[in-house]
Amino acid sequence: MSALVKNYNRRKISFKSGKGSFLFSTNGKKYLDFVQGIAVNSLGHANPYLNQAINKQAKKVWHVSNAFIIPEGEKLAKRLTKKTFADSVMFQNSGAEATEASIKIARRYFYAIGKPKKNRILCIKNSFHGRTLATIFASGSKKMTEGFGPRVGGFDHFNFGDHKALKKAITKKTAAIMVEPILGEGGIKVIPDWCLRELRKICNKKKILLILDEVQCGIGRSGKFFAFEHSRVKPDIVPIAKGIGGGFPIGAVLMNKKVAAKMVPGSHGSTFGGNPLAMSVGNAVLDQIFKKSFLNNVSKNSKYFHNELKKIQAQYPSIIKQVRGVGLLIGLQLYKDQKRFIEKLEKNKLLTIRAAENVVRILPPLNVKKSEIDLAIKIIRKVCKEI
Repeated sequence: MSALVKNYNRRKISFKSGKGSFLFSTNGKKYLDFVQGIAVNSLGHANPYLNQAINKQAKKVWHVSNAFIIPEGEKLAKRLTKKTFADSVMFQNSGAEATEASIKIARRYFYAIGKPKKNRILCIKNSFHGRTLATIFASGSKKMTEGFGPRVGGFDHFNFGDHKALKKAITKKTAAIMVEPILGEGGIKVIPDWCLRELRKICNKKKILLILDEVQCGIGRSGKFFAFEHSRVKPDIVPIAKGIGGGFPIGAVLMNKKVAAKMVPGSHGSTFGGNPLAMSVGNAVLDQIFKKSFLNNVSKNSKYFHNELKKIQAQYPSIIKQVRGVGLLIGLQLYKDQKRFIEKLEKNKLLTIRAAENVVRILPPLNVKKSEIDLAIKIIRKVCKEI
């Protein structure tokens, strides 16, 4: 009997090894893994280049306190700021930590400029920003917050796509709007580019901050380094994690100069955030993603994948309601039972995972091969035929 707390509904399967897009189970079966740790393993399993980076750094130094300069972190921060909107970076260990820190940064900014009552964060109802006490209330999900009272205050919500409610919800106490450009857990729902541009205009007009949560949709998954880059907006704060570590725990908050200036010594900290081992892995991931053709290949492969999935949708319109997503953050919204469909895929050796609104989430590694996409398409078509 397992000694683990049963806070996960684990599938009856375990793995002994992985390579690229594939996992090998303890009972000798080979699976095409299009979960990849839920968009974490951006370069697949046991990537040789990442293995080399870990081994090299592990022989030098794993961890030192943030009381000292960490060269590996300085390097990663400079690379991130050079390629993005950001002027500064603050390293964490996970997406939840990064989004929680983003909330703190927004509130601290207005406190520092003499407006401490301007502290409320406006979010999409039933979004996902992590599972810390504050971030579950930021998400506004009844299921996630049940049993964790008293309620953490300071959050307001509007429904996805309800622009009137959004504008109405902004008050003199609103500090920031925080949204995912592509809602992951919420059902692979894409905020249109024109909506992100409108959000930026609203934030400018109301003199509030724009936080774009790129924990799941960032680091190349959309075909651009950040999903919001498709809209050409510039946010104030962006939490990231998952893909930046390629499977190693890393989180970060990217921010512009005006908000970074208010984060003075003692305002936030993280024991493990920015440790040399994690930073070396992050730099190795960027070595690959920043290669000239890498993101072009993500876009090319994702376009092919989407087109093939839409062919299946046209063939089985009573099963697949909608093909959602951008890049390699893909969702199949079903008419029929989502759980049964995922189980059928698994029996055919394709691993996927659920999202809200009866969506099957498909998250291949960013360096997935066309032949592996073809294999996934073959399995999905087979399941549609059988179900």
